[in-house]
Amino acid sequence: MAAELTTHELIARHRPTLDQALEAIRTRAYWSPHPEHPKAYGEHVSLDAAAGKAAFDALLGTRLDLGQPGTDDWVGGEVSPYGIELGVTYPHADIDVLLPAMKAGQGAWRDAGAETRAVVCVEILKRISDRTHEFAHAVMHTSGQAFMMALQAGGPHAQDRGLEAVAYAYAEQVRTPGTAEWTKPQGKREPLALTKQFTPVPRGVALVIGCNTFPTWNGYPGLFASLATGNAVLVKPHPRAVLPLALTVKIAREVLTEAGFDPNLVALAAERQGEGIAKTLATRPEIRIIDYTGSTAFGDWLEANARQAQVYTEKAGVNTVLVESTDDYKGMLSNLAFSLSLYSGQMCTTPQNLLIPRAGIRTDQGPKSFDEVTADLAKAVDGLLGDDARANALLGAIVNPDVKARLEAAASLGEVALASREITNPDFPGAVVRTPVIVKLDGAKPDDEAAYMSECFGPVSFAVAVDSAADAVELLRRTIRDKGAMTVGAHTTDEEVERAVREVCLEEAAQLSLNLTGGVYVNQTAAFSDFHGSGGNPAANAALCDGAFVANRFRVVEVRREA
Repeated sequence: MAAELTTHELIARHRPTLDQALEAIRTRAYWSPHPEHPKAYGEHVSLDAAAGKAAFDALLGTRLDLGQPGTDDWVGGEVSPYGIELGVTYPHADIDVLLPAMKAGQGAWRDAGAETRAVVCVEILKRISDRTHEFAHAVMHTSGQAFMMALQAGGPHAQDRGLEAVAYAYAEQVRTPGTAEWTKPQGKREPLALTKQFTPVPRGVALVIGCNTFPTWNGYPGLFASLATGNAVLVKPHPRAVLPLALTVKIAREVLTEAGFDPNLVALAAERQGEGIAKTLATRPEIRIIDYTGSTAFGDWLEANARQAQVYTEKAGVNTVLVESTDDYKGMLSNLAFSLSLYSGQMCTTPQNLLIPRAGIRTDQGPKSFDEVTADLAKAVDGLLGDDARANALLGAIVNPDVKARLEAAASLGEVALASREITNPDFPGAVVRTPVIVKLDGAKPDDEAAYMSECFGPVSFAVAVDSAADAVELLRRTIRDKGAMTVGAHTTDEEVERAVREVCLEEAAQLSLNLTGGVYVNQTAAFSDFHGSGGNPAANAALCDGAFVANRFRVVEVRREA
């Protein structure tokens, strides 16, 4: 029998972490309770590197029984982008049985209060953190991320985003006091006196629709924001990336049980091959909150059709870097090369369009023509990925055949400045590993515009020649307004150009990185400090994380009586 976790114990254990998280979102300074270095996970946690690998291996070919009600079948079929069949099967749910069971525990979870819910969530995250190495392999073999990225982005960085959501959720819930004494003077008559009680109440069952590329990083914010605000959470993973979220659900159910709550507050909805249950779930009347990361087409469908739910979407955008001038040409090229290469460009934040004046740019190494800039960037990428071992560690594997098809088709869209090449992974011969392609396009040609104004998710970038910096700024504005952007970058030493780019990003609500030449990249964001997306342009209707991301997941209900 699992040990009981009392509220007092959980508060004593985790209130300091919650307080630090609250301080971090207030100051926006660097902080993380989850170490990102692999050697930090040693004997003091459940699974070090060797044990984590062994735990993952032990999962292969097994049935992951979560003990949730309504199981009518067992489903699976995940194949690692590295060529391994995982063979794990998961419970398939009869939704008509599972959803009522999930709602049953919400009353007690609501009445527990914001602080108790927060520390229970922190305990879940702590147990996930203790198994970071196991999760790293699960993320690696479902997303195609290289191991170190899977460990960091799928582990501590994802856990940070989950904790950040808990902190915002707690802060918004305690903004209103639990009770108030209200007295209104009536002159010579007795004053009117009321006692008022205010209770945050959940909207209902929340649905998390997971993505293939970042199942934990993109899944945890919505999951923990909804759970911390009192909602039950149904997790519907991407069919190619079930394992990391299934493990998350299993741990959450264990913690909820030990803390005296209904484990069915968190459940899994795995699907049969080709079943496509997301649309069915999203329009169920019980589903009152939806978190989704994925294609624009389905995100738009959710926003239009899941009318009974509060829908939070992160969709597609066309990320742009404007290159006008630099005082560190080598650093700029190195930084851009890494940004284009990391995880084979399979990030919603990877730059796609590089807007470069056709007359060239000013640099600390003298003027550089458009062709020289693109050729030098190609050399920088080649240099970064010239060693196959290093390339495998940066690129990971192509996540699915659609990305591979887009990569292969991109070479026909224009003049190729950098051709993609195939790399063999000696540890995983079945992995599909490709270096990025860079294609030169003309910003003045309508046929070229059709290419660069569409998202080409994967290791594909376009060097777009524009007439001037002013034209680049206007193209940037139109791109954000029409297509959206999760990230914008700019390299300029000109104060007026910087001002113009900044104004565009403020007006069109896009997150901007200026003149990055060191170890921080445009496609990376840090929890507690950076906002991922803004919610203000077509790429996403929410930001990770801010008050708006959590505040509408609950409502405050007032009970008043005469004093």
